[in-house]
Parts: sequence; structure tokens; C-alpha cells
Amino acid sequence: MFTKGTKLYSILTATCPRCQEESMFKNKNPYILSQALSMHDTCRHCGLKYKMEPSFFYGAMYVSYAVGIAFAVAAFVISYFVFNAGIDMIFISIIGTLIVFMPIILRLSRTIWINFFVSYNPEASKK
Repeated sequence: MFTKGTKLYSILTATCPRCQEESMFKNKNPYILSQALSMHDTCRHCGLKYKMEPSFFYGAMYVSYAVGIAFAVAAFVISYFVFNAGIDMIFISIIGTLIVFMPIILRLSRTIWINFFVSYNPEASKK
């Protein structure tokens, strides 16, 4: 399930969806905010152009919304059912979770979006 060649592998490791050899992002640390969304133009192994067309990653905003909702629901479930928090603390925990995980959510949404359009090709990594 989490082996090379699956979309899940490419999404969670943020590697090129075609060859899964190289990271799509220039800096692996998403918490360096000035470089959080800084991506390579192309993959050095297979030559995949990441921005396939102008404004390609605008669609990732819709994915980002869904991923943000998933993180918010997880924060609600943990704070309400595990810690028996009140409504004010639940609200604070949801907002805090979204702020802390924002760089991860943004990167995750971009990798999910590009994986909608590009499939793994084992021959691409041999170039």
C-alpha cells in the first residue's frame, strides 16, 4: 500500500509522480515559510514539468480545503472525545491545528493535485 509505484507513496513523500525519484519541492522542510511552496520546474530524473500549464496549481486550492477540513475534524474529535474540552477550547484547538499544519496542508494539496493527472511510469526513472 505504501510502496514505490503507488500514488500514496508519491503523495506522502512529495516525490515526482511519474518516476518517484526526486522531491518536487526545493526544500524538504515545509516550515521554512519563505520556501514552503518553492518547487523545482522539472524533475531531474524523468523531465516531468511540474507546472503543466499556467496556474496549474490553482486547482490545489480545492484539495487544500478538503484536507484542511480533515485536519479540523481530527482536531475536533481529539479535543472533544479524548480531552472532553469545552466549545471554546475546541475552537482554539481547531484554529491552532490549522495554523500549525498550514505548510503541510499546502504541500499535501499540491502533491495530491498533481497525482490526479500524472501516473507512475517505472520506465521513466531509467532515463
